[in-house]
Amino acid sequence: MIVCNDGRCTVQGPVTANNVVSLLAQGAEQFTGPRVTVDFSGVTDVDSSALSLLLEWRREAVRSGREIRYRNLPASLKSLAELYGVTELLGEG
Repeated sequence: MIVCNDGRCTVQGPVTANNVVSLLAQGAEQFTGPRVTVDFSGVTDVDSSALSLLLEWRREAVRSGREIRYRNLPASLKSLAELYGVTELLGEG
């Protein structure tokens, strides 16, 4: 689930293959401002589909001329990004 308020969004619960399509759609609906910060401090579980989701959200932001930032990425997600060599593409900051 994604909850947004004034350009700050929080992802809550798992981000896995079971719900990544739903989260992709929620992001498309809610990430509409020129700058969006997505906080992952409420994420309970991730798999490699979470990494794909973050990369797709970033691609869509670039296509739409928006800025997206990620905060509080879980250690397991950072580890996956490192394993796949895409850490710099996430642009956490």
